[in-house]
This record gives sequence, structure tokens and C-alpha cells, in this order.
Amino acid sequence: MISVVGIGLDGAQGLSAATQQLVSRAQILVGSTRHLSYFPEHPTQRLELGDLSSTLSKLQALAAQEQEIVVLTSGDPLFFGLGRLLLEHIAPDCLTFYPAVSSVQLAFARIKQPWQEAQVISAHGRSLERLIRTLQTGARQIAVLTSPEHSPGAIARLLQSLNLPLTYDFWICENLGGLQERVAKLSLSEAMTCSVAPLNLVLLVRQDELPQPESLPILGIADRAFLSFEDRPGLITKREVRVLTLSELTLEPGQTVWDIGAGTGSVSIEIARLLPTGAVYAIEKTAAGVSLIERNCQRLGVSNVQVIAGIAPEVLASLPDPDRVCLGGSGGELEAILEVLAQRLKPAGVLVANLATLEHLHRAQQWLTASHWEVNLLQANLARSVPVGSLTRFTPLNPVTLLRAVRPKP
Repeated sequence: MISVVGIGLDGAQGLSAATQQLVSRAQILVGSTRHLSYFPEHPTQRLELGDLSSTLSKLQALAAQEQEIVVLTSGDPLFFGLGRLLLEHIAPDCLTFYPAVSSVQLAFARIKQPWQEAQVISAHGRSLERLIRTLQTGARQIAVLTSPEHSPGAIARLLQSLNLPLTYDFWICENLGGLQERVAKLSLSEAMTCSVAPLNLVLLVRQDELPQPESLPILGIADRAFLSFEDRPGLITKREVRVLTLSELTLEPGQTVWDIGAGTGSVSIEIARLLPTGAVYAIEKTAAGVSLIERNCQRLGVSNVQVIAGIAPEVLASLPDPDRVCLGGSGGELEAILEVLAQRLKPAGVLVANLATLEHLHRAQQWLTASHWEVNLLQANLARSVPVGSLTRFTPLNPVTLLRAVRPKP
């Protein structure tokens, strides 16, 4: 029988009395140099974990001899630990597991946060692609089991290079449970250059800070100031495109504006702040989007945005005629929406459509040109600078075409 015992940096004293007795009865004690050092006076045979393949073969042979074997391993053996490998090579009936508190449990306990929804990612022998995807989906809490290659500094550099619309607190947790334990929240620049103990992990905790309306710029609010979709935090009209859109709309005081396919409400809110005497109608078909717009208006101190839940063009019938229209999404109803705008947009009124695909651009331009609207196109291929170590490179934003059309006068 093989007993797999999880052990922390506090050594033998961290084990329960029953588990200590189990270890004391072992005929063969298996573990790393550090783990075996916790039992310097244990009289039994010792097998040091070196080459895993060789050690697993020896354990298979020893298990068949019905000896009492104890394998010492870190934390919870079945949590990114040796347990998985043992189960792949030895029959489960021959294994019994005695987990200790895992490093991730200790880490969240130290920063005093519940962690039942945390994403745990191991960087041992793996690329950081899963971490990138998890960050891009805006996970609230991420624990990263680091490696020499993917160190805390490397993770900090990655986080900075992604230029996310979200902000994360960066925690480094070292030697958890040991005498030299250290848990510290660092800035990304500090994390990139600090020296850390070999036994460490990183916690990334998303911050949903409430911006102060008086501290916001007149134009061009940062993307991270807006609450966004949990599963698609990057789905927002980027600040640079927003500024271009506002410029193309040529807004004037007191106007009525429709924002069709408003998403998170970023464009509506920017318009409302520029037109305090105007009226902005944010049309959004998804319940998640409607909630986001309402919450973003509240947190950014905007009161002249009215959220309209529903699908265009049906919900447009009850709205006052607009002076300006921003079209962020058509929900497959592009031509039907344009038909309504041809009747409802005030003469010489302006439509600005943000189009990401060639097909939608072609359909919109073809319809508007055939209807004798004045059409101009502005293609935005933008890139933001991001650090790469001590250097800098550009990361492109998704290209978008801004179609500006003016309704002809009668």
C-alpha cells in the first residue's frame, strides 16, 4: 500500500497526529531532498525522488511487495501535484491520499479573499496561452503556479503587454507556510524586477474601481473605466475609435442622438457628457448589455442617457426623431434600420456606422449611395504601444471603417 502524504513548508509539525503516525510506520519513505529532510531520524529505507520515470518504476515494483510506503509531496497531491502521475502508473486501489493545505488555499487565505470561483493555472512545462485567454475573458481571480521560465516577472511583463481594459492587483506569495513566508502586492514594474524565492505563486485579482466623474477627461474615457461583459471584456468600442466616431458625428448642443447596438454604452456616455442638454437613446438588444449601460451611466455620473431594451428597428418607433445616429451593431437588420433612418433621421442629419466587415460595409454603402445620401469613409487601422521587456512594440487594434452618411434634404 502506498500512502501519498501532502506536506507544507512547516514540515512534520504541520501534519496531524494520525498522519505523523502513518509516516513513522513507513517501511519505505519516498520524497524530494527537502521533504525527506523533515524526518532526519526516520530509521526506514529512503528513496529520493530524482528521475520521475525511474522512481515510478521502482514504486510499481515496491507496491507489488505489499510494503508500507509513504510518498511525501507538496500540499495537495491531487492538485497539480504528483498524484496524477502516480494514478497513471499505479492502480488506484494501491494508493491512499492524505492532502495538506495547498499553496493556493494558503495564498487566498493570506490576502483574505474567498476563492471558490478562482481560475488556477499551472505554468510548469506549459505555455501561457491559457493564462492569456483567461485574462482576456476578465476572470476575477487567477492563481498562477509559476516556473523558472514563467516567473512572476515574466507574468508581469505579459500582463502589461496585453493592454487589457481591466486592472489586476498583482500578488506574489513566497514560501507559504514557512518561516520565510512573504506575501506582497506589487506594481507591475516592481514585479518585473523583484527577486523571488523558488517556491512562489502569483495571484491576480481584478479590480472594479469606481472612477470619480470629476476626474474623467472631457473626451476619450479610458476603456478600463467602463464595466464590460464578463465573458468578453474586450468587446467595447475602443477609446481611439470612440473619439473618431464622436468627431464624425459633428455633434451640436441640444441634439437627440440614437446609439443603435450600444453594447456597454461607452459611445452613448461619451456623447451624453459632451451634450448635457441633449438626449441620448442607447438601444441594446441583450439583457447583459442593457444592465451594463445602466451601471456604466450610474458609475460615470451620466443622467441623460435613456436605455432602450429591444431589437432595432422595431423599438425605434416610439423614439423622437434623431439629429444624429451612431450605428454600432445592426443584429442582421442593416437594410431595415437604414429604411427607418431614411424616414426618421432629420434632413441633413448624420449617420455614423462603425463597420468591421467588408460585407456590411458594402451593403451599407450600396444602399446609402443608391438612396442619394452623401457618403464618406474613414478607415481606422490603429495600434497601441506595449512594452516588450526593456523595448517597445505596437499591438494593432481590430481595424474598423467609419461610414459617415448625411441624409439628403427634401
